[in-house]
Amino acid sequence: MVSLINTVHTGHEDMIHNAILDYYGLHLATCSSDGSVKIFDIRNGNQTIVADLKGHQGPVWQVAWAHPKFGNILASCSYDRKVIVWKESGANEWAKIYEYGNHDSSVNSVAFAPAEYGLILACGSSDGCISILTCNSTMFDVWDCKKIPNAHTIGCNAVSWCPSTVPEPAFNQRSSTARGPAVKRLVSGGCDNCVKIWHEDNDRWVEEHRLEAHSDWVRDVAWAPSVGLPRSQIASASQDRHVIIWNSSDLSTWTSTILHTFDDVVWSVSWSMTGNILAVAGGDNKLSLWKENNENQWTCINEDASSSSGQQLEQRTL
Repeated sequence: MVSLINTVHTGHEDMIHNAILDYYGLHLATCSSDGSVKIFDIRNGNQTIVADLKGHQGPVWQVAWAHPKFGNILASCSYDRKVIVWKESGANEWAKIYEYGNHDSSVNSVAFAPAEYGLILACGSSDGCISILTCNSTMFDVWDCKKIPNAHTIGCNAVSWCPSTVPEPAFNQRSSTARGPAVKRLVSGGCDNCVKIWHEDNDRWVEEHRLEAHSDWVRDVAWAPSVGLPRSQIASASQDRHVIIWNSSDLSTWTSTILHTFDDVVWSVSWSMTGNILAVAGGDNKLSLWKENNENQWTCINEDASSSSGQQLEQRTL
């Protein structure tokens, strides 16, 4: 059973779309239709607002923390077609370090790559494209952009990165050097009802797999963390009221399992840090937690009817 340990009164003037804890669980970032991004210090059960970031001219859909090895860095995306990267420059002093405005429609999702690849940000937009933004400067002022055009017909709703280390059986002791350099991969979901896996091939990103099992828009995708198991897992959520679990042992073939058919559209999915529990939030105002048993069957281990419709989840909440 999951219990409530803290409530944060954000002071947002409109609907909150995303709330994310940082790597250490000490800071909470929220974003809202009021166009603002807020950061709170939530240590010791207390809450103190440390930043109220205003740079967007429309609803802010999602925020994402970078790995702390790069400092305190946060990205936000908005209906105003912009992506903004913010950085803490001093004690509780935040400033915009980069703004990307090369999308033709709302930017719906942002996700930082695993830290091993460097400071890289993926952005999915309603214009159907995915942008990959790479920081090439220790001053955070030089960024390179690669775009995946027409990634999803009508629009891309969500992006998520593959872990930098592909899961292997625990008894396999091969070194990363023996396996060769890791290939950057990410998964996306869109309004074409598809889940797509992409990998980097030299200077371009190419479609590796098109996973088709949903019958309506895919609203969210989440690649499970690597925990040493001999498989990769992706969860996808859709307006068809299904959550689907995709499994692969070698990244060459994928099988699908319907986790559950929910009572309403499913907006968001998020894995626990160990990758063995999945959180699901939907239009029925319910948040549920699911776990796979030894017979590869998924069971609901907790359900809470207090979550807000459309609320996005974040991995570190579990």
